[in-house]
Amino acid sequence: MNRIAAYACLALSMSLVGSYVALSKPLVAALPVFLLGWLRFGIGGLAMLHWLKKPSLEVAMSGQTRRLLFLESFLGNFLFTIFMLFGVSMTSAVAAGVIMASIPAAVAILSWLFLRERVSARVWLAVACAVIGVALVSLSKQEHLAETTKGLAPDFVSENTWLGNLLLVGAVLCEASYAVIGKKLTGMLSPKRITALINLWGFALITPLGLWMAWSFDFGRVQPASWLLLLFYSLAASVWTVWLWMTGLKTIPANQAGVFTVLLPVSAAAVGVVALGETVSRMQAGAFAIALAGVVLATLPERGRKKPALPAGPR
Repeated sequence: MNRIAAYACLALSMSLVGSYVALSKPLVAALPVFLLGWLRFGIGGLAMLHWLKKPSLEVAMSGQTRRLLFLESFLGNFLFTIFMLFGVSMTSAVAAGVIMASIPAAVAILSWLFLRERVSARVWLAVACAVIGVALVSLSKQEHLAETTKGLAPDFVSENTWLGNLLLVGAVLCEASYAVIGKKLTGMLSPKRITALINLWGFALITPLGLWMAWSFDFGRVQPASWLLLLFYSLAASVWTVWLWMTGLKTIPANQAGVFTVLLPVSAAAVGVVALGETVSRMQAGAFAIALAGVVLATLPERGRKKPALPAGPR
């Protein structure tokens, strides 16, 4: 796959993530979080049953590959979701946005530490643009006004802010680990097999909690529109976005791919404007422009330099 197609896969993956994050608000209101996650992995698994079969040319998985698959699902699917949802519930959306803006930087650092990827000055500049852009939109006057007018359990939030922020830092590290481990896995398995296997692990991990929630839940109160939205969410979250991300990672270094995570809040904001009737201030528009400039910096071809080599396989 050429680099342009790989960039397109990464961009589309993160754009889809932002889209289903924005559209998941009514789903969270209709279904408990753990039940929602269980149904997501279950529906996604049914759609990918044919991807679980081992291709004839694929070598047998080593113990290291199996451990990496488990960690990819445990950190990137299971823990990330729990840390994010409960972290946001204990702190403000403003703080959440600022902390999550550090994902590109975390990916760059982890890829440098564990994959030994060279992080060029331009990629570091792109990472800085991503962090500055999302931090500005999180700290904008409009966001502060939204928080002060909501008044959602201020005492609870203030007493648990430190824990909420800590959980969000954990979510950042989980997402960064997802990108780095995914890069290692793409040198061992096909994107389809990775997608199906980590979804299977996610389903196994959340099944006890999902069954616990389903036992006393009244499924009859869920509207038909919510079931259709659940189908889109399940396919987007478990199938399309993961396959696109792993496909792009086969060609692009993890530190460069991490810059594309900035498209998550950008696409979520776009869906909010188009589908949910929200507005974007001038400061927010400028912040998103800075963030997108980082993507351009990271993707422009570098003259006179060789294409980065793929990381080595198991040692």
